[in-house]
Amino acid sequence: MTRFEKSCYFETSIRMHIPDNFLSTPVWATLDALSIPAVGLMVKRAGRELEDTSIPLLGVMGAFVFAAQMINFPVGIGTSGHLVGGALLAFTLGAAPATIVMTAIIAIQAFVFQDGGVLALGANIFNMAAAGVLAGYLPFWMWGARHRKPAIFAGAFLSVMVSASLALGELLISGVAMPRPLVLVSMALFAISGLIEAAITISVMQALEKLNPELVQRPDSTNWRALAVLSGVAVALGAAGFLWASSAPDGIQRLGLQLGLAAKTGFHAPFPDYTAFTFDSAWLRRATAGLAGLLLVYAVCVAVGKMIGRQRSA
Repeated sequence: MTRFEKSCYFETSIRMHIPDNFLSTPVWATLDALSIPAVGLMVKRAGRELEDTSIPLLGVMGAFVFAAQMINFPVGIGTSGHLVGGALLAFTLGAAPATIVMTAIIAIQAFVFQDGGVLALGANIFNMAAAGVLAGYLPFWMWGARHRKPAIFAGAFLSVMVSASLALGELLISGVAMPRPLVLVSMALFAISGLIEAAITISVMQALEKLNPELVQRPDSTNWRALAVLSGVAVALGAAGFLWASSAPDGIQRLGLQLGLAAKTGFHAPFPDYTAFTFDSAWLRRATAGLAGLLLVYAVCVAVGKMIGRQRSA
């Protein structure tokens, strides 16, 4: 295995999502049960808020966040993080549509790329797509009209901290023994990741608003130029962004390594670890899987958006 292949392997094997075998059966089963009505409620709410003209933006933003999540950045002490994107989706789409898009991303990551557990899918959806998105949108909803940039920054930071705190709490409830110093260090690393997320979110929002100044106030006003730029960036990240990604484990994976937890699942995804095994080239395997994921996320988000639109019309 070449150095490049090793880098690809380790980077793609470590994500923020909770794998199977980390949570106890009562915990993951309860969260699976809770996530279904939570997402269902957001689907109903999105039916009242979502305009048909904003459906393409659902697909493009979903593809962009999916691509960005593939790229880990260092946060210190041999740990990495990656953009979660829940707050960014909420700012551009609204809380309810953002929850639906994030749910689609997390589900596709679990079933197609074996990123996050299938049994733990409800936990990951609850943490990042439900609680994380709503927590990220709260500061913007409260202060966005008067203090726009601070609200965006605070929302992005809060979304990461809420999702991380819930994940740690679920591990503790599952009976995973975590020494207090380890919990504190983990929260500090998540806080650094949250600050980086906030900085990235501010930068992306500013860039989007230069392309379309009314994007946040009126998502239905999105122009094709903004969609084209977002799509181009997503394709570039999906095809080659991993070349510059950190190979260090992220916060959840690092905790698992320190506590002796190992991901175990009987499910075998088509593109495990974001790799298509039909090519000799390590880059082609990664790029093919990444681009396939982009197209799948886009298609699913647009299809769900159209389904919601048809239900509203009916």
